[in-house]
Amino acid sequence: MSTRIETLNPETTTGKSKELFDAVQNKLGFIPNLIKVMGNSPALLQSYLSLGELNGSGNFSNKFREQLALVIAEENECNYCLSAHTAIGKSNGLSEEEIEQNRQAEASDAKTKAGLQFAQSVTKNKGNVSSAEIDEVKAAGYNDGDILEIVLNVVANTLTNYVNHIAETEVDFPKVEAGKFTQNA
Repeated sequence: MSTRIETLNPETTTGKSKELFDAVQNKLGFIPNLIKVMGNSPALLQSYLSLGELNGSGNFSNKFREQLALVIAEENECNYCLSAHTAIGKSNGLSEEEIEQNRQAEASDAKTKAGLQFAQSVTKNKGNVSSAEIDEVKAAGYNDGDILEIVLNVVANTLTNYVNHIAETEVDFPKVEAGKFTQNA
């Protein structure tokens, strides 16, 4: 399968993209196809990696950020990100059942569920959420900073979702497809 935007070969890539590829290789042990596509624009790739670092320094656990990534990827129908975050979510302690629930903005924990539902609404409605939705997520235990951090997760994940849609990035993780579930949450 060919992509609509070139998937760069890390062995022949030079300059800033090569430096960034090497950093990803050192951190992850491999370079995902999404990174190889993003390398066509060193500015985009560096922005994405910096955004990820900043997001990782926030208040949310890796597990909750993966749960957010799952619901956002499902809402944006991004099979690449669903596949990647299913694999990464499992390595952060999410079960198969939790992953399916999270994709549908469901969770057994009420606070997590409220955060996922808010992220889903922000994604679906392009940020145009109601005062009632803000009140609901606050009532579940999120403060103003947390709400903004959910928005940061929506933005960071939507960036990758859109790049994958445009490029038709080849999935290099066990494949998961939007809208297809094995269980009912």
